[in-house]
Amino acid sequence: MGGGDKCLRLLAGQPILAHVILRVRPQVDALVINANGDPSRFDDFALPVVADVIEGFAGPLAGVLSGMAWARMHAPNCSHVVTVPTDAPFLPHDLVQRFQSALAEQGAELACAASGGRAHPVFGLWPVSLEEDLRQAMERDDIRKVDVWTARYRLAQVDWPSEPADPFFNANRPEDLAQAETMIVSTAR
Repeated sequence: MGGGDKCLRLLAGQPILAHVILRVRPQVDALVINANGDPSRFDDFALPVVADVIEGFAGPLAGVLSGMAWARMHAPNCSHVVTVPTDAPFLPHDLVQRFQSALAEQGAELACAASGGRAHPVFGLWPVSLEEDLRQAMERDDIRKVDVWTARYRLAQVDWPSEPADPFFNANRPEDLAQAETMIVSTAR
């Protein structure tokens, strides 16, 4: 996308992140942006911005861990955090509810999304009680891949249909953003 934050690229006249927030906000009690660097670039969203608690751009698991740490400190009654990437403007309106149902029905500890035969592990529901386990896995075992860490636990993989449009579509390239513009028009009908 030519550098910068993908989530701040415009889609239908608003940053992609605004679309993500619009979909996820009704599903959660609190919302936090995980981002490294100058947090002021997200001032327009009026949300806390939390940097990774593991240094060195350690990938999505560092974001999960940072969310857990934020919840433990700022929302002590929070049992789980949900994570979504900030470049996925069509995420399901029932994401959290379906994750919670899957945990209960399957006796699982974690939940992640899938569609079209593909796992989307960054869309996940994580118990805050695993914060220290995740920290140790990252610091001691140097684990960086989400699926390597989730393999240690009972994982519910919750599947969504990918037709007529994949709800986990993400805008990684300019052509993806152009496709998202088309998709947003067709979903508004």
